[in-house]
Amino acid sequence: MLGALARFRWEYLPLILMLTLFNYLCRFFKWQYFLKRLKLHVPWVKSLLIFLSGLSMAITPGKVGELLKSYLLRSTTGAPISRTSPIIVAERLSDGLAMLILAATGLVLYRFNWVVLLALLVLGMAGIMVIQNRTLSLAILGYGERLPYVARIAHLVRAFYESSYTLLQWRPLLLAVSIGVISWSGECVALYFVFTGLGIAPSPDLLLKSTFILSVSSLIGSASGLPGGLGTADGSMLGLTRLLVTASATIAGAATLLIRLCTLWFGLGLGVTALLIFRATQHTGTFMKQEDGEEDKNSPGLKHETNSTLPMNERQRSLEPAPATARNGDKTV
Repeated sequence: MLGALARFRWEYLPLILMLTLFNYLCRFFKWQYFLKRLKLHVPWVKSLLIFLSGLSMAITPGKVGELLKSYLLRSTTGAPISRTSPIIVAERLSDGLAMLILAATGLVLYRFNWVVLLALLVLGMAGIMVIQNRTLSLAILGYGERLPYVARIAHLVRAFYESSYTLLQWRPLLLAVSIGVISWSGECVALYFVFTGLGIAPSPDLLLKSTFILSVSSLIGSASGLPGGLGTADGSMLGLTRLLVTASATIAGAATLLIRLCTLWFGLGLGVTALLIFRATQHTGTFMKQEDGEEDKNSPGLKHETNSTLPMNERQRSLEPAPATARNGDKTV
């Protein structure tokens, strides 16, 4: 494997990382869209740092650590976690459906694990239909509120449902899935260039296989619930590469190692960096200036003056009681 990595065309590395960044950028636009749907207004620089900070939790089981984004939103906007956590659910669900779409062509051609992927599709669509059936959902919530243990958190569950209902209606969901197809296509193309850099002849068929391999292995890794899909995603990618691209275990192993370094671990490092920047800027007031600038921009022509800008004698004069003539309403010169 070291020999295969030594022969890798490292000039492809910046392009592969740029394609990974393209995926994150498109997903950030989806994040912004979900925030707008919930009527949460966050300065875009801070919003970007919060979104990227979630990548630092990519290796938590089932990616539940991405609830960190809801925690950071609460510290920024005051919105409760029960209101914003459906954004993470909607992100995962739309990404999963996008991956199924990307894998659809390969499923028809290669007929690999289609039963598992079909089960994931049915499960996801069933959850969406239950959430969109407001009568059924409210009846379930009403029944849960009568249970002794559930009643304590009934208001949190209801807030979670209201946000989920807003985000998972058909129109926003279809838009989110469309963005997901575009964003994850970037990492599929990145895997294509990994194969090309390892000496495999480029071709449209290789691009199709790269798309199928990355989408299916990512879905299997997500379905496993293991931290970052470790073991399951890697093993699926290794096996599919040997089955569809090359019989060489060395090249397949080198390709798996490279693409995971340039996606999962690169994103993890990016997320940790963003989280450190967010924590540092929270205490320096960097974003306060930006928010003040936005307020001034939103209200042009208004000048905010305070007594602190007046000389001391004028401030004292302003605190003195008005003369009798002024209190009686008489005109004074």
